[in-house]
Amino acid sequence: MATDTTPTLTLDDYQFPTARLRRRITSKDRTPLVLIACGSFSPITFLHLRMFEMAADYARFNTEFEVVGAYLSCVGDAYKKTGLVKAEHRVNMCSLAVAGSSWLSVDPWEALHEEYLETAKVLDHFHQEINVEGGGVETPEGRKEAKIALLAGADLIQTMSTPGVWDPKDIDYILKNFGAFIVERTGTDIDEALSTLQPYTPNIFVIQQLVQNDISSTKIRLFRRRDMSIRYLVPEPVVNYIEEHNLYDEDGAASTSSADGKGKMAGESKGAPSDLKG
Repeated sequence: MATDTTPTLTLDDYQFPTARLRRRITSKDRTPLVLIACGSFSPITFLHLRMFEMAADYARFNTEFEVVGAYLSCVGDAYKKTGLVKAEHRVNMCSLAVAGSSWLSVDPWEALHEEYLETAKVLDHFHQEINVEGGGVETPEGRKEAKIALLAGADLIQTMSTPGVWDPKDIDYILKNFGAFIVERTGTDIDEALSTLQPYTPNIFVIQQLVQNDISSTKIRLFRRRDMSIRYLVPEPVVNYIEEHNLYDEDGAASTSSADGKGKMAGESKGAPSDLKG
């Protein structure tokens, strides 16, 4: 059974999560790196989690960075995006998804705000917490600021290159001061997406998907509306949480607690055999 892992929080009792943030590296030739994924995560999927692992591998083999931590930051309720369940649910699902990780964390700071926060402000928050108030990361040559970098799919970079979607000042601020690790996504032409961002390419790191994965939150929500299985597309505790709270189930049809779902695990296909003892 899934449980609500995050009690109801407010900004007044918020504390920045540091339990999985490594504060020391042993190589003097490496720069500490913290990856930040901002998004709706409605719900979080295995692709969201795989992006972190792909980025860590890429940083290890292709850069002079050393990953010391990573965070999921859920957008607040003011975003008003289609399919967006309450921030409390999304933070809880993300927390359940990373419960077994040794280095992935969930920061609820963005989600706790009633107003919408631009991505630039969220990245500033991580810089403030980790490098200013936290003093950066200890290295053999003394303390060094961690590089805070945005982690996102290629579809996000595509929106940055689309006129009218982003404030040009925010794009300039993010890509100059933080940079981005971008994971290729099926259906997105990464070269086209980067064509208008040429001045920032030294600070944009493109990660190839060696195993193609096009799971999306949109597809998970669609499957729920169509009363189809979502197992093995999102982490099992998240499947259980979605079922328990009847999320993305607009007409109530998708819950396996109904009579024809007797004996099934949460999220399983109604077409699979059930009640085998009957």
